[in-house]
Amino acid sequence: MSEIKFYCVTNKEIDFIKDKNFHFGWVGQDNPPHSYLRCDKGDNIYHKEKYYSELTFHYWFWKNLLKHETDDTWIGFCQKRRYWIKESTTEIIDKSNINKYLLKQIDNTQNFDSIICHPINTYGVKKIKLLKRGWKNLIRNPLIFFNENYQNIEVQFDMHHGFENLKRAINLLDHKDKKEFLNFVKTENKFNPHIMFISKKKIINEWFKTLFKWLEKCEEEFGFKDLTGYDKTRLYAYLAERFLSFWFKKVRIILAIIPSLPEPNITLSILKLNISESLFRR
Repeated sequence: MSEIKFYCVTNKEIDFIKDKNFHFGWVGQDNPPHSYLRCDKGDNIYHKEKYYSELTFHYWFWKNLLKHETDDTWIGFCQKRRYWIKESTTEIIDKSNINKYLLKQIDNTQNFDSIICHPINTYGVKKIKLLKRGWKNLIRNPLIFFNENYQNIEVQFDMHHGFENLKRAINLLDHKDKKEFLNFVKTENKFNPHIMFISKKKIINEWFKTLFKWLEKCEEEFGFKDLTGYDKTRLYAYLAERFLSFWFKKVRIILAIIPSLPEPNITLSILKLNISESLFRR
């Protein structure tokens, strides 16, 4: 068994996680607690935090800390409201017992090299929401209204984060990824959320290098001025979330796990933990 070194991105102090392998990355506007990692020093994109969300810390980690990690260290990322749990339970998890359920170690005998969140569905959208937010997609393809198989990642993104913004962003990728990612969002009706993953140095470096190169091109396309409202301000984070689902499945062997979802006042209602292996190779 190997321990996992976790980095939890937050803008609030977290006092209920008591584990030596948890490190907290600060993206808040206020001064962080003394032991928290600041991402406004060194090579950083802190001024873009409003648009990049937790990716602000991810970028800083990549540029400033990753080089100091060993090649065989398992490194994981989570958020202030979302944590990895190790097993299914019927018990209500809250601040008092969450440490008992946190995923802390990985079995090295299993054949995988990355862990991502269990997918969520993009289908099953209420008809009224389709009419209200997806009418442009319905004009293009009325079958979306009647057949859930057509309620894919692209349709869901169009409804919530700007019509055809995902397609515009995909067109900025290199040719091979462009073709494969576009096919992915048009044919898949679930994705792995939250930009949470566990992997090792080489893969993490490859992921961030590919991701931020693409997002730089997206900035030239979308800028920042017109990114307003909750669903569009964090456009770059939402793009990364969909790209993560494609990229990790394309190039890695994946073990997918559902994380727990604590809310601010922590009455944690845990999603049923379902561990499933999906094998994807380059």
